[in-house]
Amino acid sequence: MKNSILSFIIFVFIVLSGAKTASGQNIVLSVSPATVFQGDPVMVQINGVTEISLVKKITFGGKKLGVFIYNNKPAALIAIDLNKKTGAYELSAELTDGTILKQSINVEKRDKEEKPLGIPEKLGGNTQASADKLVTSLVATNKKLSNIRTNSKSLWKEKFIPPLKSIFITDVYGNSRSTGGYLIAHKGVDYRAQIGTEVYAINRGVIRIAESFRDHGRTIYIDHGQGLMSSYLHLSKIKVKVGQVVERGQVIGLAGDTGYTLGAHLHLGIRLNDIAIDPVKFFDLFK
Repeated sequence: MKNSILSFIIFVFIVLSGAKTASGQNIVLSVSPATVFQGDPVMVQINGVTEISLVKKITFGGKKLGVFIYNNKPAALIAIDLNKKTGAYELSAELTDGTILKQSINVEKRDKEEKPLGIPEKLGGNTQASADKLVTSLVATNKKLSNIRTNSKSLWKEKFIPPLKSIFITDVYGNSRSTGGYLIAHKGVDYRAQIGTEVYAINRGVIRIAESFRDHGRTIYIDHGQGLMSSYLHLSKIKVKVGQVVERGQVIGLAGDTGYTLGAHLHLGIRLNDIAIDPVKFFDLFK
């Protein structure tokens, strides 16, 4: 009888200790995608934790990331620059109880193609003067569009969706366009879209830009919070105003061929903390 009681006490102790240990071991970092290339977005999640309040901070390469809840887990997004140096970078998460989780993320080299792209007659045609003006104008526009005000909190709760009902990619992110002796990186994705095709907000957010630019044409920028922005270029019509809150799937404009285009299409860009990332890979994170 004494041996039976002792065995029971030992058994209970082992079970309780095992539950505590298992709980600690289950708190791990998960990273998607498994292989990370230059220009990729990366999602980090903390498995075994369900509340943001339990997360003190998540950092990548020493920089603090915004934390939000996705699929009932604390998560963060990382933007890998198209020209980021390849190699290993440290990902770290610190919980409020002092637990520190670390993992190495290896950034691989992205294959990039170089393709020629002419200048339409409406922007001066294929002359050196037109190419010089194009690059000067793009630099000035990008400077204006950088560091747009963003909400400190995530403004979305649902998955991100494509901006068109019918998706057909005509040009991918990351390739370089050769124009008049310049190489211009394509930092977005082009979708086939006839003039007048409805364009949808990929998620909830606030309109920060709704105006026309020489090269981008009629343009909309949506702030989704925590430094995450989506941009919609070459529109024929803008149907929203600056400061307006839009919902996921709301019609914000119509596709067109305004600005630097050789035909009607929608250029979608996604930026995180002013780093342009691959929109196709971004949508893959939310499948």
